[in-house]
Amino acid sequence: MGKGKILFVNQEIMPFAGEGANARFGRYLPQYVQEQGREIRVFMPRFSSINERRNQLHEVIRLCGMNLIVNNCDHQLIIKVGSIPQARMQVYFIDNEEYFTKKEGLFDDKGHLVSDADERLLFFCRGALEAVRKLAWKPNIIHFTGWFSCMIPFYMRRINKDNAFFSGSKCVITLTGDSFPDKFDVDIAKKMKNDGATAKDLRLFENLDYLRLMKGAITYSQGVIIGSPDVNPELIKHAKECKRNILEYNENEEQFYAQINRFYELVAGSSINN
Repeated sequence: MGKGKILFVNQEIMPFAGEGANARFGRYLPQYVQEQGREIRVFMPRFSSINERRNQLHEVIRLCGMNLIVNNCDHQLIIKVGSIPQARMQVYFIDNEEYFTKKEGLFDDKGHLVSDADERLLFFCRGALEAVRKLAWKPNIIHFTGWFSCMIPFYMRRINKDNAFFSGSKCVITLTGDSFPDKFDVDIAKKMKNDGATAKDLRLFENLDYLRLMKGAITYSQGVIIGSPDVNPELIKHAKECKRNILEYNENEEQFYAQINRFYELVAGSSINN
């Protein structure tokens, strides 16, 4: 893979959103990988809690003009960019007025999944990949973290059916303890079918909850990173049954990042297919 190109798709990244392990992972791993000489691109959702003025976000004009169809409706894909100067790192934000700008987070004030979480999930993951295509920047590895990024390998498969841009790119998923008890809208299967889901896809993602979402993502990925000590054992078992390349958790952050950087080489050369 040489130096390689790594695309990071994260649910949360400090200091823009989140303060937990996932947000820290999204902030410092890409910086480490970039400092090792790799080329990176980083994407996350532009949640309404992210203050554009304070974070100096601005729209990427050359990526304007894209629309995505979700649930048979056209939705404008807006790409914005901000930076983390001390890391010399740019972060691209996937935005849309209906799904992000005018709405709160992914859970309501009672801690339940919001009703349109499924559509936001589909829009974000597809939007990130479409933006990368428009940038004409082909990654060797797509590393995604956080359940809100876990439709990335599904869209990789669907996009590659009609366009070979991502041919040869491999997916790596980070598993953490970010589970929730709710189920997604029952119509998500119909919405996925409109996006080209096959019968196999729909079997994996039917009656969709957190575990089934993550298992589907594992099934269609080539590498699995155990990103925290509280990962659901059922997910680790599934990764082993699928015979995926697996990197175990290491509480020493600096060592862990170095191991992940080497793990990309293993996954890039992997013969695992889905």
